[in-house]
Order: sequence, then structure tokens, then C-alpha cells
Amino acid sequence: MYGQEKINPYESEGEKTQQVERMFDHIAPTYDKLNHRLSWDIDKGWRKKAIGYLKPFAPKTLLDIATGTGDFAILAAKMLQPDKLVGADISEGMMAIGRKKVEAEGLDKIITFEKEDCTALSYPEATFDAVTAAFGIRNFADLDKGLAEMCRVLKPGGHLSIVELTTPVSFPMKQLFHIYSHTVLPIYGRLISKDTSAYSYLTKTIEAFPQGERMVEILQKAGFREAGFRRLTFGICTMYYATK
Repeated sequence: MYGQEKINPYESEGEKTQQVERMFDHIAPTYDKLNHRLSWDIDKGWRKKAIGYLKPFAPKTLLDIATGTGDFAILAAKMLQPDKLVGADISEGMMAIGRKKVEAEGLDKIITFEKEDCTALSYPEATFDAVTAAFGIRNFADLDKGLAEMCRVLKPGGHLSIVELTTPVSFPMKQLFHIYSHTVLPIYGRLISKDTSAYSYLTKTIEAFPQGERMVEILQKAGFREAGFRRLTFGICTMYYATK
């Protein structure tokens, strides 16, 4: 078991998956605004880099895991122009906002949203040309199972692209990020989202989540090959990529 799997959003009883679902349903109305403000809109650039990795492969069917409100899915549809893109998430509250955004963009013929447990996907083996995830896999109740499922539904030779928040490893960004993530992020998140626990939970999972070379080893254990990573913005975010 990895460190972040032991961390739950709330102190109440219940499995992690159910608690994460409840948390994201609760913060869904303010999630987009907080995401962009807390990252100074840099998160948009991180998504572009992750999608840019897939561009040479021209995937026609995509699965976006932990799709949330669909920002990554919408950008991927615009940049990659696939025939089909499925956004999967456990939070209906987040996806309800995503559906409205997709309809407003005129992409509802390409992008669909489906409620899925990302550690037990309902799709047949070898369904998608590419699988993506942005800022969501650290919330998996079982990271190994979630990644193994992402590998299972990917076609042989298909590609994985992930962006995830990480802790910087070098001075002074490591120290600055620690201060920011333990003061500004949880306090501002609490004020805007009205959830006293959500953004403290998110900070804790960033710190506990395996990163860099360790994450590459975990991807390889899940069945991926040619796995690698690239740190972005001084290590605040990391892009992981791999092939089935």
C-alpha cells in the first residue's frame, strides 16, 4: 500500500472511494475556479504538454480517467481530434458540470461521460488507443489496480499520458512549495469551496504520492513499457508517459 492510499478526505467512516466521491461532489461547483487560481493558470499548460505527447500517435479513441469537469477531455478533443473520447469518473457532480461545458463547446458528439470505478473499469480489454489522467490518480484507493486497469483497456502499442501534482525536489522551490501548500492552498480552498477537509486532504496526498523514478517502476509493474517522466515547472507537476 502506498502512502496516499491511507489518507482519506474525512475522518468519518466509509471506504476511501466513497469519501473521495462525496468530496468531489461537494467541491464540484468551485473546483474549476480554484484549480486555475491556485495554480495561477499554469495547470492549462501542463495539460497541453500531456496531450502534446500523444499528438504524433494520432489516437482515435481515448479514455480520460478521473476526468472531473472535463477540462483535459475538452482540450484533448480540440488538439487531437479523435473520433471518440470517454471521460470516466466516480463523481456525478463533477461530470454534470463537464457535460454542460462539452455541450457549450459543441463537442457532445465526440465526448461522453460515464461513471466508473477507475480500479474496476467496465470496458473490454484493448478498447482505447490512448488513456490519459490529469491530477486524479493519486486519489485511487488502489493505485496498482487503477494503473493495471488503464493498461488492460489500452490497445497493444497504445499510449498512456498522465500529469500529476508532485513535490519539488530542489532548493528553494521545495521549501516554497511546502509553505504554499500548507498555508495558502488549504486556507483559500476552504474559504471558496466551503469544505474544511478537501484541500488539506489534497495537500497530504501530493506529499505522500510516489513520484519520479518510483512512479516509473510502478507503471512498469502495472504492465507498461517505455515508461518515463518529465518534471514541469520546477517539479510542481510531473508528466508520466508509457506504452502498452
